[in-house]
Amino acid sequence: MRRRNQAVRRLTEYGTAPSRRWRWALVTLAVLALGGGFGGWYLAGRGAPARHPSSAATPVAPLRIVAVTPSPSLVTADPTVSIRFSAPLRAVTAASPTPTLQPPVSGTWRRSKPTTLTFAPSAPFIPSTTEVLTIPGGAQGIRGMTGGALAATATVSFKIATGSEARLEQLLALTGYLPLTFTPSGAAPSAARETLPETGSFSWRWGGLPDSLTSLWVQGEPSAITKGAVMALEDQNGLAVDAIAGARVWTVLLDDVAKGITDPAPYDYVAVSKVEPESLTLWVDGAPKFAGIPVNTGAPGADTTDGTYEVFEHVTSSEMKGTNPDGTTYDDPDVPWASYFNGGDALHGFVRATYGSPQSNGCVEMSVADAGATWPYTPIGTLVTIAGPTVG
Repeated sequence: MRRRNQAVRRLTEYGTAPSRRWRWALVTLAVLALGGGFGGWYLAGRGAPARHPSSAATPVAPLRIVAVTPSPSLVTADPTVSIRFSAPLRAVTAASPTPTLQPPVSGTWRRSKPTTLTFAPSAPFIPSTTEVLTIPGGAQGIRGMTGGALAATATVSFKIATGSEARLEQLLALTGYLPLTFTPSGAAPSAARETLPETGSFSWRWGGLPDSLTSLWVQGEPSAITKGAVMALEDQNGLAVDAIAGARVWTVLLDDVAKGITDPAPYDYVAVSKVEPESLTLWVDGAPKFAGIPVNTGAPGADTTDGTYEVFEHVTSSEMKGTNPDGTTYDDPDVPWASYFNGGDALHGFVRATYGSPQSNGCVEMSVADAGATWPYTPIGTLVTIAGPTVG
């Protein structure tokens, strides 16, 4: 009876009434089941295995251009070029894709702020040039710190301001196109600021120049002297002669200054007096080369207009035709040694019985021999002053 009771007791302990050790064993099995391994088999009969949500990769936001400086409507001679993006950028290295400028300007790009690229020029922006800024996008383009890229390459255009008149005069003087010299004072400008005026002073290259020439000069202001110098530079460098200091004129000037190249031609100036007997005087490099050459200016009704003009056409012969003051017409097919300075008015040779009085149709006539002698000294850009009798 005692043995039967013990057996029942054991059955009760290990069967219908689990002991504390058995309960711990069940808990251990449950933990293993939840942790995997054996639990995969354990839960298979009870339902599908538990699924744990996986963490999805955070999407990379595309990079965007927020602002570009300068704007097309506000550009200075030495602009700051920068691009601000929508997110911080990767560090700029030698292998990094960077924006480009066309026409090219020497310099480097740097990350001036986490979201901004700024261009540091090592050469000047050329006045009157239209620059095209290209910002690379796509797979090979600029990227943000998190890998975001521009969807596509973008371009922005801006035009550099017209060059400073004061700096234009300085460069023309430094290269010998003016009858003046320029002596800089103070520190030399950085390469990126070579189109900006320097401190310094001008002086005449020669003493004894006529007042009709020196009175034309006003420093920093447009003048016939500067205009004629620009025309001479254009002609000597194979450029279209329009008397405008555009991008190509500035490029030549800056390059010549950098290389120490100066104008190889002499500086010529012509003064025509309408005081009878009418005459012409021509200065070469500050000294009269021809003085008192007899000339004929325009007859009454076809007067040669007073003023200072620049020679714009220089030919060994020219066809001249038109209407005389009396209404008759003329057609001279081969007028020799012509230098046009004001519309149809030119310095040229012409056969007349006499010289020294108003006889022409507005031109300045001289003997063929005198015209041939002076013609080499009246190239494009030469100033010609026409002056009548002083009134008063």
